[in-house]
Amino acid sequence: MKPVPELLMVDDNPADVVLAREALAGSARGSQINSVGDGEEALAFLSRTGTYACTMRPDLVILDLNLPKKDGLAVLAAVKADSDLRRIPVVIFSTSRLGQDITRSYKLGANCYISKPGNLHDFFSAVQSIEEFWFGFASLPERGE
Repeated sequence: MKPVPELLMVDDNPADVVLAREALAGSARGSQINSVGDGEEALAFLSRTGTYACTMRPDLVILDLNLPKKDGLAVLAAVKADSDLRRIPVVIFSTSRLGQDITRSYKLGANCYISKPGNLHDFFSAVQSIEEFWFGFASLPERGE
């Protein structure tokens, strides 16, 4: 039996986190969704330091760009520069549709860039598609490798 997929959503908008949880609530994969609201908290969670010392390292990170304390691009750069974290796929999920944000995200090592849809149906569809692709079709390294 496969372990339950662990997903970390880094977003300072609580409504988007709630919507993502709702979008995946009926999923057959049963993904465990953890969330943090700023870039510093994201790096603490991923590094398993402080209050996150006992957390499971996620199999996938869904990262917003516009975050307090440390923006998403800085978080992405730190994750992809860390030999222990760089294997974790990072999907940028942002309201930004700016070409410079998209280009910079890929240059820093983003595995995917998705602009947040403006309506509920498409938002649900996007979140469900992210989960289905990364946990249904993509081959990810085993935990701890």
